Amino acid sequence: MSDIPFQAFIFGAGFSGRAYGRLVAEKDLPVDGTTRSEEKAGALLEDGITPHVFDGQLTPEIDTVLMATTHLVISIAPEEGGDPVLSALGRHLSVLPRLEWIAYLSTVGVYGNHDGGWVDEEAECRPVSKRSIQRIEAENAWREAARIAEKPLAILRLSGIYGPGRNALTNLAEGRARRLIKPGQVFNRIHVDDIARALVFLGDSRKGGVFNITDDEPAPPQDVVEYAASLMKVDPPPELDFETATLSPMARSFYGENKRVSNARVKQAGFTFTHSDFRRGLDRMWADGSWRKLSG
Repeated sequence: MSDIPFQAFIFGAGFSGRAYGRLVAEKDLPVDGTTRSEEKAGALLEDGITPHVFDGQLTPEIDTVLMATTHLVISIAPEEGGDPVLSALGRHLSVLPRLEWIAYLSTVGVYGNHDGGWVDEEAECRPVSKRSIQRIEAENAWREAARIAEKPLAILRLSGIYGPGRNALTNLAEGRARRLIKPGQVFNRIHVDDIARALVFLGDSRKGGVFNITDDEPAPPQDVVEYAASLMKVDPPPELDFETATLSPMARSFYGENKRVSNARVKQAGFTFTHSDFRRGLDRMWADGSWRKLSG
């Protein structure tokens, strides 16, 4: 382990980035993170994260913290013109004197459709959607930047993220839950707290590579809704046939990718998931009330 004082910096302290920041702050370690507006800065402060507004340009304050940063986490989606963080950093990454480890949060969407088959980190990436194509391009750009900077890079490919305020329990409570039926369709999921824990785990050992951060059980989406309804002791919404349901183009595109994603690699590295399937995740949130929306 390095004797350099720890400093984490999160580009994009949103749902996943903020969860990581909270976990770091709970260890009484310094963590800074960006948001897109001053209005959201207060919520980061409440979690122990020093906020910075990032609009695509590095501020002097961000520059100062980056010079002390040991752990850099990127949780901002790529744009049409490329990765906004890399665009802002330019060659800056290679001259950060204390940087020890970089993490880039990507998506299992980069694998595209595998007709329900299992995929691991060695599987062919054949993204379908524009957003997943951009993710692959961003992954490759970060690999090259990390190679030039001679720093370990962990790429975390995340499945469907749920957690406080973003889950089937919340959807049912707010009347937004839908029970779409598409035979043979399955999805993996991941609780946001397991994303945060995986970042801490990989960062502690400065481990690089590609890791699927996903639960153990790819399952049909209607099973999740039905299980949440059983916990709440309410009737699930009626079944809707996927083919005839009214869906946004983005929602429909998610159902065009059908695969089962393996998390064996990160487990073999020594990581243990707290929410290993959707039932455990929903059980815990229902029991402790954390399914409700976070403040801020």
